[in-house]
Amino acid sequence: HSPLLAELPPFELEQPAERSGHIAAVDGHYMYVWGGYKNSQTTGFFDLYLPRNEIWIYNMETERWKKQMTVGNLHTSMSGSCGVCVDGVLYLFGGHHARGNTDRVRIYRVCMYNGLCYVLLVFFGGYGYMAQGAHRGTFEYDETSFMGDNPGRGWNNHIHILDLEKSTWSQPVTKGNAPSPRAAHACAKVGNRGYVFGGRYRDYRLNDMYYIDMDSWEWHEIVPQQGPVGRSWHSLTPVSPDHIFLFGGFTTSRETLSDAWLYCVSKNEWQQFKHNHTESPRLWHTACSGPGGEVFVFGGCANNLLSHQRAAHSKELLVFTVQPKSLVRFCMEAALQHRELLSGSWDCLPKHLLHTLRQRMGGINALGS
Repeated sequence: HSPLLAELPPFELEQPAERSGHIAAVDGHYMYVWGGYKNSQTTGFFDLYLPRNEIWIYNMETERWKKQMTVGNLHTSMSGSCGVCVDGVLYLFGGHHARGNTDRVRIYRVCMYNGLCYVLLVFFGGYGYMAQGAHRGTFEYDETSFMGDNPGRGWNNHIHILDLEKSTWSQPVTKGNAPSPRAAHACAKVGNRGYVFGGRYRDYRLNDMYYIDMDSWEWHEIVPQQGPVGRSWHSLTPVSPDHIFLFGGFTTSRETLSDAWLYCVSKNEWQQFKHNHTESPRLWHTACSGPGGEVFVFGGCANNLLSHQRAAHSKELLVFTVQPKSLVRFCMEAALQHRELLSGSWDCLPKHLLHTLRQRMGGINALGS
């Protein structure tokens, strides 16, 4: 049985703790955040996994957070999982916990839908233990991972498909030159193509880009002109049928990045994206595209996670306006900006707009601005 979410009473100005290595997934105008880790409150360099029974929900319309608690059969707190939301169900795969990596799938129903549309979830690459039995693809051991009785871990370039209707795993027969094994890369789906950019292999952070045609399962390498520097722990987010947004990451020279790029599919071209968050570098963050043409980057680490200094995990939400805002959004913002003048006429608005305005208003009043 999948765990259900127990509703908690809303608290003013609730927000999730700082974290890296968490997952974030979007369903409609809600963003769901789970897992990850932060610094322990004790002195020294100790990590603390975030509670496994907490899911944080961000409402992109009202710009407010809410915490919900899961109930049911739970596994363990983790970082580095994959997560996606399909028709009100949050699917979590893999990750790392106190005793190593996991290959489990966890299912959380985050809201009730009348019907379910079953889809295929496609996973590529990663870092972990060698797969059992025959597998299509390449696995390369990390020589530094053999310690004591540890069986050792490494990088792979496997593709695995999870059929949600049948609850079965499979591997497609692929064609073309596949990307090298890697981890901490980023993927994005546009149309029937699955794009892969960058990632870490041994001591190198890559800047190569591939896509796989998910009808023919053929790999294609893309060589755009003057693209982003090689990186891992970055995000890659589809923002339109023709554009993918890249933000942040970590370079081979161990620099944490704050640059942003837009990749145009039809032109096979990267363009650097100007924004106001250049003083907010991030690695191992999450990025989700909202229905209003914005990308919401949450959490992540702002400094070198591999150095001997305390990790600067963030709880800040960075918002990038990648596509033009809708006319409704502009009108909502104008109504809020001039609320003292206009609030007396709000009752004339449709109920759903009035409800959203009042919720946004509550957030503004709580912040005292």
